[in-house]
Amino acid sequence: MAISDRVPRYLGSNRNIAGSCLALLGLLAHFLGLAGAYWPVVVVALYGVGALLAPPDRVKLTISHAEVETRALREDLYALLRRIEGRFPTDVDRAVQTLGEVLDDVLGRAEQLTASPDQLHVVSQTIRSYLPASLEAYANLPRGYALSRRADRERTAHEELMAQLALLDAQMRRVAEAIHRGDEQALRDQGRFLRDRFGGSELDLE
Repeated sequence: MAISDRVPRYLGSNRNIAGSCLALLGLLAHFLGLAGAYWPVVVVALYGVGALLAPPDRVKLTISHAEVETRALREDLYALLRRIEGRFPTDVDRAVQTLGEVLDDVLGRAEQLTASPDQLHVVSQTIRSYLPASLEAYANLPRGYALSRRADRERTAHEELMAQLALLDAQMRRVAEAIHRGDEQALRDQGRFLRDRFGGSELDLE
């Protein structure tokens, strides 16, 4: 495994999380005047204790159903982005790329996403139905017609597409926010585990 892969993996490991939490306790003790002149040593030692006592990360060799499903969705997303490259005005392309980044981030959290069938459905439909349908309807219009304003002041086709992309982006960001809230809860659960294992402290993750 390359060093560039090992560093992010370790930063998200149980050992680093536990060590960092105890190191923060050492910093807190320093600020409260309890660690003395050797507080840097105390902080390093506490990090080492946390890293040594933390439960090891689970080895995962099998591919879960969630990963299989989200991998297929990611492949469909990438294929769609490749097909539309260079076919649309710059602002449309930028909006689609931004939406694609949000979707890619959501798909990177396979277990959390598939744990919510409603969220998974809207992500799947966005990639396989809503987004392609909007882009296809626009692409099939003559460019001049798409950009021209109607006499009755309705949106142009271009403005309508941008509005639809904004709606999809907003919905996907709500899904991403819900998933991140789940990640935050996992951090709080880890904090409770550490307090239960190593005793109460002034540092509260709640």
